[in-house]
Amino acid sequence: MDYILEVKNLQKSYKEFELENLSFNMERGYIMGFIGPNGAGKSTTIKIIMNLINRDGGEVKVFGKDNIKDERYIKNKIGFVYDENYYYEELKLEEMKSIIAPFYSNWSESTFQKLIKDFGLSKTKKIKELSKGMKMKLSLAVALSHDAELIIMDEPTSGLDPVFRSEILDILYDVIQDESKAVFFSTHITSDLERIADYITFINEGRLVLSKPKDEIIESYAVIKGANELLDASSRKEFIGIKESRHGFEALTSNVERVRSLFRERVLIERPTLDDIMLYTVRRSVNV
Repeated sequence: MDYILEVKNLQKSYKEFELENLSFNMERGYIMGFIGPNGAGKSTTIKIIMNLINRDGGEVKVFGKDNIKDERYIKNKIGFVYDENYYYEELKLEEMKSIIAPFYSNWSESTFQKLIKDFGLSKTKKIKELSKGMKMKLSLAVALSHDAELIIMDEPTSGLDPVFRSEILDILYDVIQDESKAVFFSTHITSDLERIADYITFINEGRLVLSKPKDEIIESYAVIKGANELLDASSRKEFIGIKESRHGFEALTSNVERVRSLFRERVLIERPTLDDIMLYTVRRSVNV
């Protein structure tokens, strides 16, 4: 299969953290959400993919090429969007563009000018005068103006109001209408991924939890709600994580039919969100 991104047995060790044999693949024409709690290793993984930090082991291929040996070729075809602004704040958009454009062999001035207009960006303003949402749109305009095939985004919608977040998501959805392109989207705002992601890769404590189609993941789990007296040593084994209070319990299961058979009408069975799946997997048991 023609994967646009391949991560195989990736390893990176720090004093208090280890990325351990992380593996996943991504196809063209899709948006993959990359989720996990703070400190799970998401930013470390992205920095290794971009060869900003060295890996201790494993392999990363982008466009079928090694991300270190073929770094220049790969970065010419990647659009990288951070959650923070890394442009020169005192420059205007046109001035900043004049610095960036020569780095890319496929830079399209007409595309850039069209996107600036479509995104409502003022060419007369200095970058420091732009809102965070506008700076994010500028980053996307730059990425799309050199015909990037893979857009890698690290917390792009963090701190944005709902209107800007919706606009950014619409832009990303439009990107993958060209099925030769793909978006790798790291975020803790899982509701954004429920709207646009095709696949979800979930890591925790440097290890892979799952990497599957989003709809398959959501259909594989359920949130169970019931009275505390239903919980005992045996029934607890049916759940990935449990939240208990004096009003009852909520829990996540990946064995829906087994739980339905065990508890029948004594519990409520609800469709989970990605947030539910991440929360209960990470926290396991919580008393409130």
